[in-house]
Amino acid sequence: MKKILVGAAYYPEMWEESEVEKDIVRMREAGVNTVRVAEFAWGKMEPEEGKFDFGWLERAVGKLGDAGIGVVMCTPTCTPPRWLLNKYPETRMVYADGTRTEVFSRCHPCKSSPVMREKNRIIVTELAKRFGAHPAVIGWQIDNEIFPYNEGCYCPLCQSGFRAYLKEKYGTVQNLNEKWGMHRWSLEYGSFEDVIPPVRGRWEHPSLQSEWTRFHCKNIVSYVNEQAEILHAYTKTPVGTDMMATNLLSYEDMNEKLDVAQYNHYEPAAELGRMTFAYDFLRTVKDKPFWVTETQAGWNGSTFAEFGYRPEGACYANTWLPVARGGEMVEYWHFRAHPNGHELAHGALFNTAGRAYRVTGEIARAAKEFEACRDLLTRTQVRARVAIHYSSTAVINSVNAPMLKNFDYRATLIDKVHAAFRHMNVDVIETGHALDGYEVVVSPFLSTADEKGLRGRITEWVKAGGTWIVGPMSDIMTEYSSKYTDAPHSFLEELAGVYARYDLPVANGEYAAKWTGFEGAIGLSACYSAYELRGAAALAVYTNGEFAGMPVITENKVGKGKVILLGSLPDCATLQALTQRFALLPASDNLVLTERTGEQNAIIAVETQGKEGVLITDGKRKDVLSGRTLNGSVSVRPYEVLVLVKE
Repeated sequence: MKKILVGAAYYPEMWEESEVEKDIVRMREAGVNTVRVAEFAWGKMEPEEGKFDFGWLERAVGKLGDAGIGVVMCTPTCTPPRWLLNKYPETRMVYADGTRTEVFSRCHPCKSSPVMREKNRIIVTELAKRFGAHPAVIGWQIDNEIFPYNEGCYCPLCQSGFRAYLKEKYGTVQNLNEKWGMHRWSLEYGSFEDVIPPVRGRWEHPSLQSEWTRFHCKNIVSYVNEQAEILHAYTKTPVGTDMMATNLLSYEDMNEKLDVAQYNHYEPAAELGRMTFAYDFLRTVKDKPFWVTETQAGWNGSTFAEFGYRPEGACYANTWLPVARGGEMVEYWHFRAHPNGHELAHGALFNTAGRAYRVTGEIARAAKEFEACRDLLTRTQVRARVAIHYSSTAVINSVNAPMLKNFDYRATLIDKVHAAFRHMNVDVIETGHALDGYEVVVSPFLSTADEKGLRGRITEWVKAGGTWIVGPMSDIMTEYSSKYTDAPHSFLEELAGVYARYDLPVANGEYAAKWTGFEGAIGLSACYSAYELRGAAALAVYTNGEFAGMPVITENKVGKGKVILLGSLPDCATLQALTQRFALLPASDNLVLTERTGEQNAIIAVETQGKEGVLITDGKRKDVLSGRTLNGSVSVRPYEVLVLVKE
């Protein structure tokens, strides 16, 4: 893209056509230069089976394009029309209790249904024929927030598909029994036909739960790729699918055949700073700028408003943060509040009567600044030398076999690991991502490290000079949520030069540690392992409890690099001490700093907590947005954004 895109979801099917022209005037006043359309409009596109009406949409898209507003065209497969779901009830998903869903809101389809897939192909093909080469259409979104809802579909097609998936993966039921340890409690399957999908809430086998999730995720990837193949035949613009925060559905797998990572989030203002984790992940999914396809403009809501109204300035910062961190599009949900139906209470850029909210001005302000900074933002990149592993396999293992009570893998990575790196560029990567260019890789709670060739790749990367900070609870499980039997880890002990003497899976903060080379206490949390040294050196030891004096953080030189093993999760200050050379500038914790490099280098600072912050410049820097020259200690106002270049 040659500019930063700012906009919202727009639903012309909700309004009289005369209102579209009025809304276009509002869009231009609000700085909106792109909108998403048609994601829920299948019923108006195909009011009767085989009878298509795209005239209303063509007129709307034409008017938007004439006004210089780009369009992201969405396939409407999240919401098949009632006539389709009633005529072909097998297209509707089935719940675990055997009941088939009624037609009541959205996300009804069964992803295994051949009828549903054929109907998808027809509507997507018709849509692509008309809009694939339309000059106003700048990209495509497939479906909407696709995910294995309600633990997936339990219809006969999905159950037989699950068994076929298991047979393909394991070959024989005897092999499955062995891998899953089904002889325990005499649970051996006699054939794949014996396998019954798990039901959430029952005490189900972790391996069964994990594979049920993977089956549905694989089915969803196929579901989306069918549509992508059609679209790629008719358009040269980017194709993606808007995804939510969870990584049960692997972003790496889902986006392999797509062109752009798309992301929806609805966190309240208090969680603004935590969103950098998602942006640092999205940036690596396709190694190119990502799109924020939905976020809330004011408040979230269905039949009532929730998540509160964004404080003054928060929406402005929420618009800037993903762009600073490597995005090229920020779209809000939604442009104009709906007059009826579901999500009646949701906030928007304009109310139902077409009147702007305060936040509308904040979005317009950010859009104007993006235009002023166009060259800087479009000709620079976010390059990181530090990476954090965030694995879909680890997510699945943490759900089905977390080992720690109330353990939230993603939240732990955000709040206790990624938070340590808010003042530096850091990538969040899946295990299949290349390691080239990184000097440090951090792999906390990476339960399955021996996957996608990571074992060999990271060993060679360390030997070539990389620093691997790994643990706790890393390399402890297979991909099917089983433990290793020969040792607590598949390969980590040998590479780290230790013998894992004790493991104590607790998360109650009872243990503490200290550095061995200098004075300084270390706070610990979430899991405790104690080691014997087998070639490694102790960087820190426990200071209390049954492990007192035993190593908790070790370092082992491997070739030109080293492995730093964490037996417990240390506090953010400790993680910062291990990576402090990568910090951009000294700053208070409420600031997120991002360095952009390219034709012109810049550091972008965003205040994320609604309070005054401070940073210390490395000499004179000019703030591009205000024109001020800053030097030394700089006060940063609540939700202020600074774009700092060297003078």
